[in-house]
Amino acid sequence: MIATAKPDLVTVNIDGKEIAVPKGTNVIEAARLVNVDVPHYCYHPKLTIVGNCRMCLIEMGMPAVDPATKAPVMDPATGKQKINWIPRPQIGCGTNVSPGLHVRTTTPMVKDAREGVMEFLLINHPLDCPICDQAGECKLQEQATGYGRGYSRFIEDKNVKPKRTQLGPRVTLDDERCILCSRCIRFSKEIAKDDVLGFVDRGSYSTLTCFPGKKLENNYSLNTVDICPVGALTSTDFRFKMRVWFLKQTNAIDPESSVGANTVVWSREGTIYRITPRRNEEVNDTWMADSGRVLFKAVQAPDRLSAVKINGTDSAFDIAINAAAELFKANAGAIAVVGSGRSTVEEQFLAKQLATALKASTHLVSRVGEGDKLLVSADRNPNVRGALVTGLISTLPGAKLVDLGAQIDAGKIKVVVTLGEDLAAAGLNAGQLAKISLIVLGTHANSMAGGATIVFPTLTAFEKSGTFVNQQFRLQKFLKAVPPLAGATDDLIVLAKLVGAAGGATLPTDVYALWKSIAAAVPALATTTFANLPETGQLLDATPFSALPFVEGETLHYKPAQPVVAAANA
Repeated sequence: MIATAKPDLVTVNIDGKEIAVPKGTNVIEAARLVNVDVPHYCYHPKLTIVGNCRMCLIEMGMPAVDPATKAPVMDPATGKQKINWIPRPQIGCGTNVSPGLHVRTTTPMVKDAREGVMEFLLINHPLDCPICDQAGECKLQEQATGYGRGYSRFIEDKNVKPKRTQLGPRVTLDDERCILCSRCIRFSKEIAKDDVLGFVDRGSYSTLTCFPGKKLENNYSLNTVDICPVGALTSTDFRFKMRVWFLKQTNAIDPESSVGANTVVWSREGTIYRITPRRNEEVNDTWMADSGRVLFKAVQAPDRLSAVKINGTDSAFDIAINAAAELFKANAGAIAVVGSGRSTVEEQFLAKQLATALKASTHLVSRVGEGDKLLVSADRNPNVRGALVTGLISTLPGAKLVDLGAQIDAGKIKVVVTLGEDLAAAGLNAGQLAKISLIVLGTHANSMAGGATIVFPTLTAFEKSGTFVNQQFRLQKFLKAVPPLAGATDDLIVLAKLVGAAGGATLPTDVYALWKSIAAAVPALATTTFANLPETGQLLDATPFSALPFVEGETLHYKPAQPVVAAANA
């Protein structure tokens, strides 16, 4: 492992506490390291500094030195070097640490400055808290309580600004709640590269709007809702649906591509209401794509599979397992397993065990789209690299199952077990499908499920726990957010039962216990356990796969490996 270079450190003093922090750190971030809260609105660690909210005002000073001799000036009362304090408060977000910097955040001057800023922010802010979606996670509420005066001197009428303005298909604006922090403007310009937002008019009449003829409709628009410190920008889909304090938060991974953005699933009583990004500095910073936020709607989709079937007729689970065992026995040596790049590492491991027990060939289907160079990659499978690590496949998959089709035509394959893949969409024609018995593990109805010999309804990524390996070869775990749909069975249970039906070993069906088997069988995962996997993931050794031509281009924290060009002979 390559050691990470240590940054240059400088020592600063914050509220009497000395701390060594990397050179260039701003005061807000340095204060966090000593558990000192510097309130702010406009500052965001991933956006440029503008310093327009003024909430992060602090008192700042530097050690005194004699101008002539450069010798330290000592304080006779304390015997320590005297500190020259700047007579006016300074903004913490725009101040980077320097050696010897002293910061005070609780002095009367700072307290009075914060109270004044809060008073200005609240002058024209409506009392919408009882109906505002931001209630419960509103920085204005929190900081008004923590740093405001506690009373109002304002007796004039408040300004009235536009409400319920549709900035785009997914974002609704209440302009009179806006505190003009400009976070959304900077995000759209700097991160999403879609400069469509700006302020018009001046002073207390300033309003946020889209430029003429423009809409906020890029695939990252809902990140402006996430970073809005008040209730000005709201999600049109989530608006007025549920109070956030009623919602359970579950760590998850965005399954729409190989980026593997870290997310949080917000649910209540088995229903998912929204998905938001979770901070991971190595994968997605604090962002996620809008397209990944709506994937939870598939959980309650009307085409969910909810009954085990044999030849189109409802069946008991155990009877279906026995029927699969009979198919395996009758067609020994003529079986194929089609795994999925959307399956978890645990499911792919069990699929590999099933293929080994059956002496079956293994296949995978690729999904390639256009990457956006940010958080949606060209590989639309979240876990192709997991299939490589577990040994389910040894080469990158193609979009069509050409080899499998040829084997079926040659009469070499009589039974196919597929983990959620639509074989017709993957290139098998009606004639080929008619020649085989098909065992389907899937979540939603498709052309395969309708004509399959055996169907096992399984779970979506939101109804189970597991792991994916992203484009960086970073192993990341996600947890079960909601109970499974009635009639659906955990993929691990189905696969473990099928392994047993094929004459294989008895394997655990609990993800925590299964990892003991995975660690024993997969060298790259020998020291890994599900329970101890960090929230930010674990990088695996990608060296064995360095020669494979992965389809992804550059994304936020990923750069494709450069092909090695052999040197010409001298």
